[in-house]
Amino acid sequence: MVDVSIQDNEVHFKVRGLHKLWAFKSQLQIPRGHITGARQDAEVLKGWWKGWRMPGTHIPGLLAAGTFLHEDKRIFWDVHNADKAIIIDLEHDEYNQLIIEVEDPAAVVALLTTPA
Repeated sequence: MVDVSIQDNEVHFKVRGLHKLWAFKSQLQIPRGHITGARQDAEVLKGWWKGWRMPGTHIPGLLAAGTFLHEDKRIFWDVHNADKAIIIDLEHDEYNQLIIEVEDPAAVVALLTTPA
């Protein structure tokens, strides 16, 4: 699970609990201008192949956490419960996408897609 907050012009993604261990990261800071979209999309979450782990943890059907390379994209995953997952598209950043589980997906999507 990831907590999302905005401070000044940066979005802070704080990885909670044991997910820090599985994802090999405890937080990400992304400039708000690098976020091009945020949405829920069950199709993106389907399938067992998430990409090449670099590093990360993947237990098909249970957990995907960490950095994965998939179709020329660098993606940060932290998902245990797909029903609470959102996809965040990025440009000009270390990652092309963040696919994360959050407490309230609709509220986080609204937070990230509302103009500053």
